[in-house]
Amino acid sequence: MSIDLADYEKGAPYKGDYEAELDKLQERLAKIQVAHVIHNRRSVILFEGWDAAGKGGIIKRMTAQWDPRYYRVWPIAAPSAEECDHHFLWRFWTRLPAGRNIAVFDRSWYGRVLVERVEGFCSKAEWKRAYDEINAFEQQQADAGTNIVKLFVHITQETQDEQLAQRLDTPWKRWKTGVDDYRNRARRADYLDALKDMFAKTDSKYAPWQVIDNNHRKAGRIAAMKHVAKTLEKLVPMDFPEADPEVVKLAQQAFGYHPS
Repeated sequence: MSIDLADYEKGAPYKGDYEAELDKLQERLAKIQVAHVIHNRRSVILFEGWDAAGKGGIIKRMTAQWDPRYYRVWPIAAPSAEECDHHFLWRFWTRLPAGRNIAVFDRSWYGRVLVERVEGFCSKAEWKRAYDEINAFEQQQADAGTNIVKLFVHITQETQDEQLAQRLDTPWKRWKTGVDDYRNRARRADYLDALKDMFAKTDSKYAPWQVIDNNHRKAGRIAAMKHVAKTLEKLVPMDFPEADPEVVKLAQQAFGYHPS
């Protein structure tokens, strides 16, 4: 099925006990991270979305109970001069997760077919070729055992404008906005065209896209975290080992431990 962003603009505000469900999801995600460590699995969770769409807020809450030793958030900005001197995927290889780890990408290699395409930072031949290159890259990772979860965080133009205004009105949020936001905003129609092609050409079985309606922040965060949890629970074994008998014996000797 093709992805139509208009289908992700009509969601209702969150109803229920948001904090209680958030706590439950964070505990669920914490167990998923532990399963990665125990079973030596690795995963990539990739976020794309509009400026001010709320990607960072989702990532902050998703990782709240994770052990920092076993995950890394990669905020992807414009490539450096050295990175520009290589194939566009070169800079992402060293950011891929090792065993027992999760890598979270706040923007990603899809910049080639989004901002680089729209803003003319690469040639038409380069961005048209990139769909096949990206699919091959992701299939290589999937074939090697890396789980890939891809989310696009969607908001309407109206919601984006509200968020940009809020950033200007809030002193400690002003650093998050700049001229690039308004250059990109002016080309929303071009980005919609690019997104249509991106979804059509890179929504694969091994790395499907999930659009998150984040026009209502609480509902969007819960939906995103549920999708990540549900997807990874299918891909990572969720059984946990029995206590090591030798360690149990030492605990019994040390402080009279008895299994509960």
